[in-house]
Amino acid sequence: MKPLEPPDSHHLSAAIGWLGLGNVAEAGAEMEKIAPQFQSHPEVLAVQFDIHADAGKWDAAAEIARTLTRLEPEQPGTWISLAYATRRKTGGGIPQARAILIQAQQTFPKETIIAYNLACYDCQLGDLNAARSWLEKACVLGDAHKIKHMALQDPDLKPLWPDIRNGV
Repeated sequence: MKPLEPPDSHHLSAAIGWLGLGNVAEAGAEMEKIAPQFQSHPEVLAVQFDIHADAGKWDAAAEIARTLTRLEPEQPGTWISLAYATRRKTGGGIPQARAILIQAQQTFPKETIIAYNLACYDCQLGDLNAARSWLEKACVLGDAHKIKHMALQDPDLKPLWPDIRNGV
C-alpha cells in the first residue's frame, strides 16, 4: 500500500506525537482529520490501535489488530498486538492470547518478542518449565542482557525472577 501523503501524513505524525505526550484525546482528534479514504490504511490503523490500547479500550483495539493481521499478515507486530489486546478484551484472556502467539511463532520463529510474550503467558498459566524455555529462546534470539533486565521488571514473570537472577 502506498504511503500517506500530506496533509494526512501530517495528521498521523501529530497523532503519534500526542500519544507520545500521553494525550489520547488530542491524538484521536488528529486522527479524525485524516481523509475517510485513508482511515483503513495500515499506518492509520496501527495508530488507532495505540490510541485504543492507551485508553484501555481493548475490544476496539483487538478488532483493529485483527484487521491489521488480515492486511499485513507478514508483519509480526500485528500478531503481537492482536495477542496483547485479546488478553485484555471482553471474553479474552491469556489462553486465547497464547494461542495467537503459538500460531504466529510458527510463522515468525526468530521473533524475540513473540518468544518473550509466550514466556509471560506460560508463566501466568503456571507452566514455569515452558516459560523458562520460551525466555531462554528469547535470550538466544535477542539481546540476552536486555531481555533479562526487562524480565526482572515484568510482573508477568515474577515467579521466574529467582531463576533469572541466577542465570535462567
